[in-house]
Amino acid sequence: MSEYLASHNRVPKGPITLMSRVYRFVLPEVRATLAQWREKAECIPDPELRKQAIDSITHKEFHCQGGAVYAAANISMRHVLIPLIVALQTISDYLDNLCDRSTSLDPEDFRLLHQSMLDAVNPNATLQNYYALRTEQDDGGYLHDLVEECRRCIGQLPSYPLVASSVTSFVKLYTDLQVYKHIHRDLREDSLVNWWKQHRDNYPELHWNEFAAATGSTLGMFMLFLAAADTNLQASEVERITQAYFPSVNGLHILLDYLIDQQEDQVGGDLNFCTYYDNMNTTTLRIAYMVEQARGQIMHLEHPLFHRMIIEGLLALYLSDPKVRTQPEVKAVSRKLMVKSPLTRLFFFVNSLVIRFTNQKSTS
Repeated sequence: MSEYLASHNRVPKGPITLMSRVYRFVLPEVRATLAQWREKAECIPDPELRKQAIDSITHKEFHCQGGAVYAAANISMRHVLIPLIVALQTISDYLDNLCDRSTSLDPEDFRLLHQSMLDAVNPNATLQNYYALRTEQDDGGYLHDLVEECRRCIGQLPSYPLVASSVTSFVKLYTDLQVYKHIHRDLREDSLVNWWKQHRDNYPELHWNEFAAATGSTLGMFMLFLAAADTNLQASEVERITQAYFPSVNGLHILLDYLIDQQEDQVGGDLNFCTYYDNMNTTTLRIAYMVEQARGQIMHLEHPLFHRMIIEGLLALYLSDPKVRTQPEVKAVSRKLMVKSPLTRLFFFVNSLVIRFTNQKSTS
């Protein structure tokens, strides 16, 4: 490998290098990939499935953009990592829409829908009719195409066998969460608490809502995809990644997401894990605790500076969201979390504003 290529593929050690790659490679390639999936979504025969597929791409583009940042750590493999991350995140967002605005409250329906995510990360699984337990059926092959794209990309990751078990574990937890959080409102909390009781001995430091939040993130999956792109990956590093991302980094990610969505979820009648704290002061303390835990855990990984930028980027991405300004209590929490903000977080804060403005401009 030439000296130039070796330098080009090196994991970014600072925010300027990282964001230059994001602007040059990640954002345009995510947009191009999503545009292709949008074309397929627009051809879905069933009107409800078509609406939810298009809405998930239109309104949740930033999920794919944020996830695809991991491809910036291995630019030479971005032709595999970006399509893989976009496809799996698009499945997640599409199914979330189907469950949130569901014509069904059947837990078996939700579990069968999410079997598609498990099949997407298992190249040997047999494809199924994931809509078999609901009225809407004909998606023109959209969900199968997304699953097959994930499997095609996974087949190009040289060390995927080393991460397959951890990825599958993350997807199984994610699937359980989606089932329990979308069933009848009167059953949700008890089901989630009972589920947590099965795992709490392994995570005694967490509240039930924090464990549930940690299972709802796809970041650990994406980090394992990045790790699997390395031909020299060791099993010991896979274990460290798994422990660092779950529950700390994953939990921080989803708690921030729920923090800014409280007003929106109240209107929609959707479950929100931040509302289970006694007050906003407790909310601030617990999210700050997750920040510190995440910062500490990533120090055990290779390239800790890259993972530290991921954490600061998460804080910047969510705390720069326009929804923060319309919720005075959330705005107060945001300010407290930003009080001792390092310069890198301020840097990402500004860039998050720029990316959001660009996204709004492109969809208007």
